Amino acid sequence: MSKPVDLGSLKVGSYVIVDGEPCRIVDYSKSKPGKHGSAKARIVAIGIFDGAKRTLVKPVDAQVEVPIIDKRSGQVIAMLPNAIQVMDLENYQIFESPLPEEEDVKSKLTSGVEVEYWRMMDRMKIMRVKGG
Repeated sequence: MSKPVDLGSLKVGSYVIVDGEPCRIVDYSKSKPGKHGSAKARIVAIGIFDGAKRTLVKPVDAQVEVPIIDKRSGQVIAMLPNAIQVMDLENYQIFESPLPEEEDVKSKLTSGVEVEYWRMMDRMKIMRVKGG
């Protein structure tokens, strides 16, 4: 799920959908309006799920899609070879999530530990380990 937003209202640290992939903005620059054109914004963003660098150049008043991020808490139930079983702490639903790419998060994951995970665009990612 996503919502439309004016490109000019975004800033570094916010999220945007580039090429169908949710990304975090790491660089944002605006050019001045020219004699016959409008001001342009150039965005450099890093993909949340794949870590790929993407750029987006559009007029400042153009509409772009921003992902709706659902931040939730869960508890690790079991560690599988290439995934993790997590139980949501609100509705007690159990699901599997892929292992996070970040080594500092991956090293802290053990059975019974509490995690924060983000659900967006029908995918989920474990962002951090709470406590510890």
